[in-house]
Amino acid sequence: MNTINGLPAHPLLVHLAVVVIPLAAIIAVLAVFWPAARRWLGPATPLVALLALVVTPLTTSAGEALEKRTRPNPALETHVNLGDQMIYWVAPLFVLATLMWALHTPLLRRYSATIPAGASRVASVVLGVLTVIVSIGAIVWVYRIGDSGAQSVWSH
Repeated sequence: MNTINGLPAHPLLVHLAVVVIPLAAIIAVLAVFWPAARRWLGPATPLVALLALVVTPLTTSAGEALEKRTRPNPALETHVNLGDQMIYWVAPLFVLATLMWALHTPLLRRYSATIPAGASRVASVVLGVLTVIVSIGAIVWVYRIGDSGAQSVWSH
């Protein structure tokens, strides 16, 4: 999917990625710190993270097709390199959001009754810390990719 109605798909898909990746990160952090939000959001957190996971390779693939049609410049190289690395933030975000949801879902907690409460608490804290770190990294990476993309378009 390199074009949509004859237009390059990358600029169109970027708008989805720029919304859904930070959204997934923000609601994952909310789920870590706010139990009521975690219950209210339920499976929406891992589902939004899944959407981010799906849109990331689509966006980078469309970007690589667009790259072949443009003149190379240093900012574009930076943009491409950073864009290729986004999956390394989004995939762990999806996994962590899913694990946090599963750990705190009443249905699944019933099946993990044999796990000591202390171990469950430690797992929750570790997953929470990792989720916050990865979420911040994902948001920073989206910013860096967007900035380098804008530089490649508007500065050259």
